[in-house]
Amino acid sequence: MEWSLWSRDIEPEIVPLCRELGIGIVPYSPLGHGFFGGRGVKEQVSAESNLHGIPKFAPENLEKKKQIYLRMEELANQHQCSPAQLALAWVLHQGDDVVPIPGTTKIKNLDSNIDSLKVKLTDEDLKEIGSQIREEDVAGGRQFTSFAHTTWKYADTPKKQS
Repeated sequence: MEWSLWSRDIEPEIVPLCRELGIGIVPYSPLGHGFFGGRGVKEQVSAESNLHGIPKFAPENLEKKKQIYLRMEELANQHQCSPAQLALAWVLHQGDDVVPIPGTTKIKNLDSNIDSLKVKLTDEDLKEIGSQIREEDVAGGRQFTSFAHTTWKYADTPKKQS
């Protein structure tokens, strides 16, 4: 499941259930499909990229995204790291049962991801970052519209027995 600062819909029910059942959480896209690394704000998304199909990366959502990225830059400066490192550190600090899987195609980004392990956040830091970068402030959905019906939100599972 996706889990990042701008995609947190698993927090109210899925995360507590996984923890209750002793299931580890392996979130993909902890950098928001590269957004917290500057993709779509500091660098253009290539014309061939699949990101053009994700509503969050639609041109009409660009200005709102820029504001979120600027907030993230300010927070990262306070923690002496990059926005990408702070975003990944935030996910890593969600618990010992969380092992995010950031994807990368560049060695420099891999090195940056590894360096995010050096970013130490307190409970107060986590709350502040979470309150500054809120999912409800993000314009556009997180999924390709044509695939939205295949997400976990539409799964039919039995009710948990007490």
